[in-house]
Amino acid sequence: MHEVTAYLAPRRLDEALQAMADGDATVLCGGTDLAPQTESGTRRYRAKLLNIRRVAGLGGIAAEGDEVRIGAATTITEIRRDPGLARIAPVLVEAAEHFASEQIRNAASVGGNICNASPAGDMIPPLLVLGAWVELACWQDGAVQTRRVALERFFVGPGKTVKRPEELLKAVVFARPAADFVARFRKSGPRPALEISTVSVAIGARVAGGRLSEARVAMGSVAPTPLRARHVEAALEGKPLDAATIAAAVAATTDDVKPIDDVRASAWYRGHLARVFVEEVLHEVRGN
Repeated sequence: MHEVTAYLAPRRLDEALQAMADGDATVLCGGTDLAPQTESGTRRYRAKLLNIRRVAGLGGIAAEGDEVRIGAATTITEIRRDPGLARIAPVLVEAAEHFASEQIRNAASVGGNICNASPAGDMIPPLLVLGAWVELACWQDGAVQTRRVALERFFVGPGKTVKRPEELLKAVVFARPAADFVARFRKSGPRPALEISTVSVAIGARVAGGRLSEARVAMGSVAPTPLRARHVEAALEGKPLDAATIAAAVAATTDDVKPIDDVRASAWYRGHLARVFVEEVLHEVRGN
């Protein structure tokens, strides 16, 4: 990688993608992850620093038809305050409430939170339970080319994704949840915000006649990447949400989490928190 030789602030998507076409650009949006990473030396700028904040079409929240679309440059504050999301996908608003501080929420973008690919990314578990995709765009053969990738297949390791260097995450999209879909989010930490997640859990499912269907469970900070907890989902699918089902889901958590010891928590404590959060969230859903 090189020292920055050019700073670019395009206003059109095609301009941004043409600047990225050689794979030698660092994308800047809110900078809340990029700035500390470059200052600490864990990341270096590429030759071009590309500010995408003013690119038309990369911001905004739209709920039209069967899909909800959130532009990559949309800030966490905008998600937190959006009345449409509060009705359609309140789990996203709940996660945004627990995201860092007000100042950081005002700058941080949902696309940046996803592309940073931290196992502790707060917005990722709720988007996973919503079954989200990401839209990736690049400049190829003289035109903008776009592909969709399921969010659960986007992450390949800490800080690593399937996004190619010449691609830009354009938006995150999910199907409008059914009317009987219920979801909740839980994040560890002694403070409601500012805390980097020790463990986070999101659970979503359709609830009808006391039974769960289309159950999705997602966790952060319990493995190298945010993950879908497939064993917990299997313990819930089609079952009545009673004490026995909740106990089975809690027990299944052990089969999904692969935590590590680090400066913020031990592997044992992370596993314990994951089980506690699964139990707490399911009791919340039960009482919905």
